[in-house]
Amino acid sequence: MDEIDKMLIGLLQEDATRSYAALGQAVGLSGGAAHERVRKLRERGVIKRTTIEVDPVALGRGVVAYVLVDGGTWMGDAAARLAAIAPVEEAHVIAGPASILLKVRTTDTRELQQVLRQVFEVDGVTGTQTVVVLETFFERPVHVE
Repeated sequence: MDEIDKMLIGLLQEDATRSYAALGQAVGLSGGAAHERVRKLRERGVIKRTTIEVDPVALGRGVVAYVLVDGGTWMGDAAARLAAIAPVEEAHVIAGPASILLKVRTTDTRELQQVLRQVFEVDGVTGTQTVVVLETFFERPVHVE
């Protein structure tokens, strides 16, 4: 990946609706050449998908919590079971004080409590520790260097 590819990725992260002509102009290429580079970035899996960013607060999903999930060697179907819980946005196997870290986004703490009950229904879960976010200073996409 060269500097032009990195610039294209940065521009698409800022606004994925930019035309290939605009992308090309911004990096000194023709629209066709920019399109070809973006196509190759997709083929290589560098660009996984093109999407929009939605404000979760505007959609009434203002409560963010991180949940540490305790468990043993039960990892078998845990990923699928956790993925089936819609408010769980992310799930990570971690090293540290727990087995899994979840990012959960809900409308209120009552819904968060319901989500925690669903997490406890996953086979092998022995406990959770939940941290509720009070304020987010920033979130950023992956930085391309």
